[in-house]
Amino acid sequence: MLSQAQRTTILELNAKGVSKREIARVLGVSRVAVRKVLRSKSAEIPELHRVEKVEPYRRQILELLGTCKGNLVRVHEELTASGAELSYAALTAFCRRHGIGQAPAEPAGRYVFEAGEELQHDTSPHELELGGKKRKVQTASAVLCYSRMLFFQCYPTYQRFDCKVFLTEALRYFSGAPARVMIDNTHVVVLRGTGREMVPVPEMAAFAERFGFQFVAHAVGNANRSAHVERSFWFIEQNFLAGRILTGWEDLNSQARQWCDKVNSTYKKHIRAVPRELFAVERLRLKPLPAWIPEVYRLHQRLVDIEGYVALHTNHYSVPLDRMGRRVEVRETQDKIEIQLDARRVVTHRRIAEATYQRVMLAEHRPPRGQKAARPDPHPEEKAIVTAAPELTDYVAG
Repeated sequence: MLSQAQRTTILELNAKGVSKREIARVLGVSRVAVRKVLRSKSAEIPELHRVEKVEPYRRQILELLGTCKGNLVRVHEELTASGAELSYAALTAFCRRHGIGQAPAEPAGRYVFEAGEELQHDTSPHELELGGKKRKVQTASAVLCYSRMLFFQCYPTYQRFDCKVFLTEALRYFSGAPARVMIDNTHVVVLRGTGREMVPVPEMAAFAERFGFQFVAHAVGNANRSAHVERSFWFIEQNFLAGRILTGWEDLNSQARQWCDKVNSTYKKHIRAVPRELFAVERLRLKPLPAWIPEVYRLHQRLVDIEGYVALHTNHYSVPLDRMGRRVEVRETQDKIEIQLDARRVVTHRRIAEATYQRVMLAEHRPPRGQKAARPDPHPEEKAIVTAAPELTDYVAG
């Protein structure tokens, strides 16, 4: 089919007295095509009016689309089984032209952010080799939207405790807090609602108030709204995780921080700048961190078992044997497990990051070999039983 420019040229050359044969030779088209254009006396491309091969099956296609749950492969199979003679490509092209079974395409928006205005935060699962074993981890990432400064860490799971730990580390890394933190509609932060109607959990709202920012969520399905942090996951997977040897969680997150320092100081073609240089401007617009940032922790109530251990996330931490059978308070932080024995005594263990059924014992919690441990003081309930029924003294002691 001749283009509009070719048809216009044919009409202009003919008006100048150029022969049909010469026009066809110059433009490299047939004389029949030249004669058709001259007969029409118009440079507009004529519309083609022809019956589509799939048109007779339109109603049947619409019915099958519902029963086949929108699967065009199944629709084509059912059509051909009923005697229709058409290819799968013809079916899909027909549905595409007429918008059958397809949502209309919408243009992507463009978001412009001022310095210190927004930080985008999200998580994504990744598979890596940790300590010689392949396993899945949760990668938490944070990106400042103006300077594109990146910070990420990896965790075995990602709960509310881990979210507060990560955001505290991220804000310390950025030396300030933005006006808002954009999240998806994760239950870790969201109490109810989605998008603009999202209401954060009171615990997370209080955490945000401590640093002076607000949690906001994008509309469900609108991943473009958090495109900066979404893109970072592909970047991390293709660059940081590729062929990297990692010995443990501490090594993993230490290397992640060093890698962030490196990429934040590297020129980026898509922003035509170095994130660290843009951050020099954005840092002045971030809200300063509080003078004192309390350590993120979780409290647990546990009963010391008959072996002198406290169980937490399948791992066991030792305590002095005189606390067997007693209830203790366990304070879990990012790096430590603190077991409050009484008002003056606290046992501190290094926290194991994941549930691995390990037993952690301090040497001072076990008597030397061959020496029996002193019997702990009787439990208050034992005293009450003996006082109420002295005849049960031997039974209680046994």
